[in-house]
Amino acid sequence: MGELLRLTRDFFARDVLEVAPDLPGKLIAHRTQNGILRLRISEAEAYRGEQDTACHAHRGRTRRTEVLYGPPGTLYVYLCYGIHWMLNVVTGREGQPQAALVRACLTAEGPGKLTKALQITGTLNGQDAVSSPELWLEDDGLRCRVAGAPRVGIGYASPEDRQRPWRFILESTD
Repeated sequence: MGELLRLTRDFFARDVLEVAPDLPGKLIAHRTQNGILRLRISEAEAYRGEQDTACHAHRGRTRRTEVLYGPPGTLYVYLCYGIHWMLNVVTGREGQPQAALVRACLTAEGPGKLTKALQITGTLNGQDAVSSPELWLEDDGLRCRVAGAPRVGIGYASPEDRQRPWRFILESTD
């Protein structure tokens, strides 16, 4: 690994379709009682606001989705199926509900497995990944190639939104 540089607000303050493909290859760091756990992101998905029927903000602002309208870099952590925590990072401009779901890491295939491996729970929901001493994202300079594919697990979305190639998968490293 090269020098570890924490991702800044400017990184997240871009459209989710720019941020999500830049996430594979980056690192998630979580400070726990036993030290810092790190995993390399291998897959991310884009969720692009109220017009995207796969996005939780599709029906507008609610108590649950309020965090999606926050500043870029805010963590959106929610429970899926009452079992698995899902880790998302808000992107774009404040008030514009976009987020990138961290779908997999190299040693934890699946969003529930990566949050379990990193000991991530809903207590992190609403925290700022840019300034939090607990959870943040890093760049160690690794360069990689990323492929786009349709998102998965969104059977409730419109056919058009289900087909969008907004899942970004680490193909190889340079």
